[in-house]
Amino acid sequence: MLDAELYLNLICGGAANLSRNRQRINDLNVFPIPDGDTGDNMFMTIEAGTHACGSSLTEMADSVARGMLLGARGNSGVILSRIFAGIAKGVKGRDKADMPTFCSAMQQAVDEAYRAVSQPVEGTILTVLREGVAGAQDAATLEAYLDRWIAAMETALEHTPEQLDVLKKAGVVDSGGAGLVCIAEGMRMALEGRHPVEDVGNASGAPTMPGLDLNAFTEDSVLEYGYCTEFLLRLQRAKVNPDTFDERIIKDWLLAQGDSLVFFRDGSIVKVHIHTQDPGAVLSKCREWGEFLTVKVENMTLQHHENHMETRFKRSRKALGTVTVAAGKGLTETFKEMGADVVIEGGQTMNPPVERFLEAFDQAAADTILVFPNNGNILLTARQAASLYKDARVEVIPTRTLGEGYFSLANLDAELPTDQLVQSLAEAAASVTTGHICQAIRDTAEAHKGDYIGFSGKDILTAHPSRIQAAQDLAARLNAGSADILMLLQGAPVPSAEAAQLKSTLEKTYPRTEVILLDGGQPVYDYILVLC
Repeated sequence: MLDAELYLNLICGGAANLSRNRQRINDLNVFPIPDGDTGDNMFMTIEAGTHACGSSLTEMADSVARGMLLGARGNSGVILSRIFAGIAKGVKGRDKADMPTFCSAMQQAVDEAYRAVSQPVEGTILTVLREGVAGAQDAATLEAYLDRWIAAMETALEHTPEQLDVLKKAGVVDSGGAGLVCIAEGMRMALEGRHPVEDVGNASGAPTMPGLDLNAFTEDSVLEYGYCTEFLLRLQRAKVNPDTFDERIIKDWLLAQGDSLVFFRDGSIVKVHIHTQDPGAVLSKCREWGEFLTVKVENMTLQHHENHMETRFKRSRKALGTVTVAAGKGLTETFKEMGADVVIEGGQTMNPPVERFLEAFDQAAADTILVFPNNGNILLTARQAASLYKDARVEVIPTRTLGEGYFSLANLDAELPTDQLVQSLAEAAASVTTGHICQAIRDTAEAHKGDYIGFSGKDILTAHPSRIQAAQDLAARLNAGSADILMLLQGAPVPSAEAAQLKSTLEKTYPRTEVILLDGGQPVYDYILVLC
């Protein structure tokens, strides 16, 4: 029988093993640029589920699923969170689960994962999961199930290159599928008591927040930004009746105490995240309804995350708000100047979680919120967050590159009806061609390690030892002469003199095309070429 304690132990075991193998999963990246973050995204997603609690299997599975959902990063993370959401649905109403129930729940995990993707692709984590579950059905014990599940997934994983040419060409298996196998192996080790708990959390080099500079807040400082306050509150029968208590009483009170409120209830547990000037008042008031399970209070002046240093005070609600994603100081400032209400820091290798989008929606404080993900690997996360948010209408514009996001936002006409506006912005994004220049991190048929490659989408169009020559070749391959505008985004590694030289060359080569140079400061791509 699978109970709450064992289930959480399996989750922690899966997280621990993925932590140990996270870099290996990252290195399975099928594209020869440094954007391999599948292992990081999957680890941060499952690690967010290890803090779950619940006395019954139903409560524990729901808590795990909710934690993963809010912590989900990237497409692989969102799909992983839906796998465990499916398991939670499958054990609903159960204090414990026998093997037929567990087998049924795993099939629901497959169904939920496939539903999370608008156009499922075989040869990915979806295939590995589906074939693994099919190979483990009718197992009589949990040990036997995990053994069969792992064996079937390993076989499916070996065949993923036969299903996706991009994997076969790179000589690797699917990274998401490999991450899922790691999780399953960790679960099997946990069942035998073989997973070290210290591997969960920020062990093994997991991404951590930088050390706080305590000198950033001195004896003479003024508390400008307030405190980031988070807690889990367990409703207490001695104070309220958890069965009939309306948690909106707490939420309505908190709305007047600060902003960036993220609030949800899971059984008798209330999760709160709020930015407030007076955390003491918040904590004192909330004790009228229950007692704290966890509490975290951080002075936001000391936080290094730039987006946590934006406006913290409650704004009046407006009709239309915009949330966009960008990486690099120049691009962040540009989007702000264009009118974006909230700019989420993120992009390639830095996929923001669902919870960050929910915070941004609160910050936007609008009846209708338009979201520009600006990265194909963030699109699913943005849509997941939009489906969770109930305090406004949220529309995700399917922008898959920063160039699409820039021109889409530039075409925003707030006077249009919402449905027409969303359609026009999607059409604006679709009219843009974006090319990227980045240094290859491995040898491929098209490029040697260290070459600068130019690509659009997943197609490598050029490769050259010279960065500036690669950019010129890419412009030619993208037919820059036929564009009205060529926006050249300069990356963080590029000297200003080189970027100015490239701009001058492009202007001479394509005299009918307006070339605009912007210091984007993006960390991964040396140049981004945006043609419209």
